[in-house]
Amino acid sequence: MKVIASSLRKGNVVELDGRLYVVLTATSFHPGKGTPTTQVDMRRISDGVKVSERWKTTEQVERAHVDEREYDYLYEDGEGFHFMEPESYEQVTVAPDVVGDQKPYLTEGMRVFLQVHNGVAIAIELPQKMTVEITETEPVVKGQTASSSYKPAMTDIGVRVMVPPHIGVGTRIIINTEDNSYVERAKD
Repeated sequence: MKVIASSLRKGNVVELDGRLYVVLTATSFHPGKGTPTTQVDMRRISDGVKVSERWKTTEQVERAHVDEREYDYLYEDGEGFHFMEPESYEQVTVAPDVVGDQKPYLTEGMRVFLQVHNGVAIAIELPQKMTVEITETEPVVKGQTASSSYKPAMTDIGVRVMVPPHIGVGTRIIINTEDNSYVERAKD
């Protein structure tokens, strides 16, 4: 299936020269003059080699047909990460290099989308937002009310995130899993 380059997102699988690649990042550039382009960083599924490609945003790219289904995360062991399909209870083991830097976000029972090609999991897509708890951060400095000033904080899943000054230890916040950015204070 052909799609335009600007529609590619993290986790999509594309086919180039007969090989499958999973998209790691996709950034569109719109210069004042000239042609808008899309810069895509990808990982070749067969051997894990990282590749960068640049296309015009309107250029057609072949998107591979991949079976994408919801799975529940179970556990991690020496073989890799184990997921279960909620309808059939069929289990899939995902290699650690497929999960990559998304490992800290995986919590038991979490529902994720796995992209499977020929029976092998090739990409994982996490929920876009996740609720975490702040375990350590700097204390509030009196008079520091500028809305643009953020301070570093550590979460209970081991991910560093920049938070507004009023967020303290024990506060539950919602973060964007794509770029570890603070979204808002959790309502619960």
